[in-house]
Amino acid sequence: MSAATLTAPALKPGADEGRIGLRANLRHIGALARRNALQIKQDPQSMMDALLMPVIFILLFTYVFGGAIAGKGHQHDYVQHLVPGLMAMMGLNIAMAVGAGVNEDFRNGVMDRFRTMPIARSSVLIAKIVVEIGRMLIATAILLGMGLLLGLEIRGGILQLLGAIVLSTAFGAALMWIFILLGLSVKSPQAVQGMAMLVLMPLQFGSSIFTPTTNMPDWLEGFTEVNPLSNLADAARALITGDGAVTHPTLVTLGWAVAITAAAMPLAVAKFRKKT
Repeated sequence: MSAATLTAPALKPGADEGRIGLRANLRHIGALARRNALQIKQDPQSMMDALLMPVIFILLFTYVFGGAIAGKGHQHDYVQHLVPGLMAMMGLNIAMAVGAGVNEDFRNGVMDRFRTMPIARSSVLIAKIVVEIGRMLIATAILLGMGLLLGLEIRGGILQLLGAIVLSTAFGAALMWIFILLGLSVKSPQAVQGMAMLVLMPLQFGSSIFTPTTNMPDWLEGFTEVNPLSNLADAARALITGDGAVTHPTLVTLGWAVAITAAAMPLAVAKFRKKT
């Protein structure tokens, strides 16, 4: 893609983002999103995590832990609990990859090219999130397809299923801003992944993603109640399988998504402007 695709003749490199109109900003986001998508096309291996991770996770947890949790021969019952929970986990893993990717772009000089272009700085980050949302939707589709093969029952209906997908996507997109900020703040992609795992492991396993929380110690059960991943998993589970309340976990999840975006997005954009 040539630089002309993203430039506006009336502006000079480094122009104030506030002088770039909404229409031009959207055009920049579209061009950058297309560039990111073409990079994936040229490097299909970058899609391996989105394509294989759902398959590995659902098979691993269903057949290794499903029998122990639901009882031998009752893996079908565990699938009903697991798949909606894994929808929350997909967003986490894709979001972590976004932070590492932003850090790598700075290391290999891609951002140096963007620095010379009269584009809104936020458009670079938003375009990356748009493409990563597409990867997240592909991973979610594969996860649901595998779930159906293993006996997942969508009792809530198509609209409820779409609601669960939209909810998990919105929360995953909010998390991307946190990981972009992390990627802009540390020195290497390995540091992004290492720091992310320190946070994600307790959040993932201290939640209702993999197991019901009723048999957990009281202190851990209390943590799961405020854990946003538990609320997302519970909301998706209620929408897809009809098990449990829908309204409360859905509102809590949306509240977390809005709060995270409102807090992390301005910080990430400001950090990006400073670095570029």
